[in-house]
Amino acid sequence: MIRKALVLFSGGQDSTTCLAWALTRFERVETIGFDYGQRHRIELDCRGVIRQEIASRFPQWAGKLGEDHLLDLSLIKHLGSSALTEDRAIEMQANGLPNTFVPARNLLFLTSAAALAYRRGLDALVGGMCETDYSGYPDCRDNTLKALQVALSLGLDAPMTVETPLMFLTKAQTWTLARQLGGAALVNLIVEHTHTCYLGERGKRFDWGYGCGACPACELRKNGWETYRQT
Repeated sequence: MIRKALVLFSGGQDSTTCLAWALTRFERVETIGFDYGQRHRIELDCRGVIRQEIASRFPQWAGKLGEDHLLDLSLIKHLGSSALTEDRAIEMQANGLPNTFVPARNLLFLTSAAALAYRRGLDALVGGMCETDYSGYPDCRDNTLKALQVALSLGLDAPMTVETPLMFLTKAQTWTLARQLGGAALVNLIVEHTHTCYLGERGKRFDWGYGCGACPACELRKNGWETYRQT
């Protein structure tokens, strides 16, 4: 059976690595992004550029890269405020989670992606969720996503696999995986064209890419890069 995948593709480091991972394993790969009222659109703007770069730099993947989809999930912003949907300081909350946590975001992303995948004859969802280097988000945990995989497959009455290749990798190991998948060309593409910064800062270029250099996402990416460069 020819397997086809839908990659949850934000335009960040992790989802770009996952896209490359999927292109090495599936015969056809489509991508999906979500406009959920995030405080900046820079990642969304990066998505098209990254897809073009992958198609031009990696001819072995170009023929597998299918359509891109962008869904409006702005209802997420109306379900409650967070530091990812409003211009506010990033800080810890009383429940021990950072205020960058958007409740049920990944659950809504995957459920919406599964509906689209079903319609398009795709039988796998690929996401960059990770519980090794993460901010404590409960919807990034392996058990959460395994439970959702079961629910989606039952609800669709069709197998729907949720693949999370980064689940147990550190950020340094994610850089290493990118190198293994696409060599220096993919690592350079990720450095130059992906965006992860929570504040949407793209004015300053570091060794590891663009960002403010101080938010939790930048710190994680920077520390992972420094460890990766030592290997």
